Amino acid sequence: MRIEVTFTDRVGIAHEILAVLALRRLNVVGVEVDPPLIHIDAPGLDPAALPALSDALRTIAGVQSVAAIDMLPGTRRRLHLDALLAALPDPVLAVDRTGRVVVASTAAAQVAGLPESRLAGLDIGGLFGEPALTRELTAGGFRMSGREVTLNGQPFLLEVMPIVDVEAAGAVITLFTPSRLGERLDAIQNFDEGGFDRILGESPPVRALKARAARVAAMEAPLLILGETGTGKELIAHACHRASPRRDKPFLALNCAAVPENLAESELFGYAPGSFTGAQRGGKPGLLELAHGGTVFLDEIGEMSAYLQAKLLRFLNDGSFRRVGGEREQKVDVRVISATHRSLEAMVADHSFREDLFYRLNVLSLSVPPLRERGHDILLLARHFIARAAAQARRPPGRLTPAAAAALLANRWPGNVRQLENVIFRAMTMSDGGALDAADLELAGAGMQSAGVPAEEADSWEGAVEGFERTLLRRLYPRFPSSRKLAARLNTSHTMIANKLRKYGIPER
Repeated sequence: MRIEVTFTDRVGIAHEILAVLALRRLNVVGVEVDPPLIHIDAPGLDPAALPALSDALRTIAGVQSVAAIDMLPGTRRRLHLDALLAALPDPVLAVDRTGRVVVASTAAAQVAGLPESRLAGLDIGGLFGEPALTRELTAGGFRMSGREVTLNGQPFLLEVMPIVDVEAAGAVITLFTPSRLGERLDAIQNFDEGGFDRILGESPPVRALKARAARVAAMEAPLLILGETGTGKELIAHACHRASPRRDKPFLALNCAAVPENLAESELFGYAPGSFTGAQRGGKPGLLELAHGGTVFLDEIGEMSAYLQAKLLRFLNDGSFRRVGGEREQKVDVRVISATHRSLEAMVADHSFREDLFYRLNVLSLSVPPLRERGHDILLLARHFIARAAAQARRPPGRLTPAAAAALLANRWPGNVRQLENVIFRAMTMSDGGALDAADLELAGAGMQSAGVPAEEADSWEGAVEGFERTLLRRLYPRFPSSRKLAARLNTSHTMIANKLRKYGIPER
């Protein structure tokens, strides 16, 4: 039976309490003193004898109460710690001040291939096959930046948390696999990214894109996304990842046009220890290792060098690769989604892109429509960006005047959604009023195409409106060569557009 005694602390009181149990010939196997409490484990104590023992203990000066408990606090704490160590997904080791293992988690024992009892007492440097590691840890007070180590043939990033009393008393060492680091990166980089619901637009091209993307998202084959600059190819790629069986694994991206060849290679494939000057000690995993089980997005794949194209092709063939400067073959499970605004067929024809790589990347494909083909989505997106800009500036949301809306619809948007977002944000910054007019878009430096006659040349209101209508219809008709297509583009009635076309003689005979 286990009991808890509450007392007022004084010298010798614990000894007097234990003496009472000794006089009753009760064997005590565990004692925990934490004033004002003392917990005692006496297996031979009969519950029926507890009232008499309680009366005897109360005769001791300072004893206030005696109660039965189910478990000593230290035992409960050890059970909880054991459960916690068993539940940790990452291997964890606690070492003493000499660098020897004191406690190991279940995951650490599984990775090491040893029972937890055999791990205890092992030198941490010897465990990782790096004897110098123990000297580095102890000499530096167990303060060390993250570095890569190998345990039982598997690479891990080692993270050290010193245990400090007056001086370093040891450390807690956590080992992270590259894929676990990838999950952390994914959580940081993509915490606010959504799925297909984040792709705004109700136009037929966008609805068709979402429907096709939902089908290809479930497939495991490589996906190639084509589209002009600024159309949202990475947003589509992330939505496909979120709708795939890999949704709970990392989604990591590399812009092939933003980094030089040697850096792109180490970012994608990682590098081995000592592979080049300035490299991290122990090496560094690349995106392919970090994204194990998930997706790697290669943006602007058309800018990839011929050397990297060959290395990527080999990875796509069998899922294996070598780190930069490494000799060991590694194999990971990663889906590759790539994107480009260039014509890869034309690049294949002029031998600037590998034909075999093109066919490996182009198993599945999506074509993202340019903004100018999305009709009334332009205004939907503009209002969304207005609301976002207003929230950032902590001001009431603005609105678009009819003239501003017409100017937005008439523009060709060579920079697509990204250009529209910049136009709206600049206009909201420069405008003082609650409504955005066409003049505000010009004021923002958007370079919007004029959709009517200059104000100084207008001789009447009706003439200015007619000039605007004529210019707008003449500009749009070549791309929407029928009254029905124009009506759908401008979100108005077919009859009105047909009448306007006849009125202004469009198309010219």
